[in-house]
Amino acid sequence: MGGIDKGLQNFRGLPLALQTLMRLQLQSLPPQEVLINANRNLAAYESLGAAVWPDTLDGFAGPLAGFLTGLERCETPLLLTVPCDTPLFPLDLIERLHAALIEQNADLAMAAAREEDGQVRPQPVFCLLRIELLDSLVAFTQKGGRKIDAWTGQHRCAIVPFDQPQDAPEAFFNANTLEELQKLESL
Repeated sequence: MGGIDKGLQNFRGLPLALQTLMRLQLQSLPPQEVLINANRNLAAYESLGAAVWPDTLDGFAGPLAGFLTGLERCETPLLLTVPCDTPLFPLDLIERLHAALIEQNADLAMAAAREEDGQVRPQPVFCLLRIELLDSLVAFTQKGGRKIDAWTGQHRCAIVPFDQPQDAPEAFFNANTLEELQKLESL
């Protein structure tokens, strides 16, 4: 990303992190409180209007570090996680994850989307978690666990496919390079 934090890289004229915050506001079930998990450039993220918290785990611990930080700070029964590099995620994400969580009496609900090879695969960072999972995640990470699938596999997980005809095929495309970000902008 040219040495710039992914979340601060512009997409359609605004930082990706701000695009994500704005898209969350448009959800059919709006979030109660939003926090940003970032480990550098904290003041730049704070200027976007949300609380910013760095990982509580040392070293690069991947997405589970963000989950842990969110669960430790969450003041509601559920925590929604979304990455900032997927700015076109569905506007009914929260609604559909929540419905599956309740209907399946699950501990967490995870989005799944069709990928380029045609297969529908889980998108684990698009996740709705019950805050009761905090102790489990603390124990898992204290033992050195870092693989998101290994941890979520220990719990009742509702997989929510976003592959219906009305679902945009590009909704879960993410940008890891400037070229991918430009490709997303053209959609």
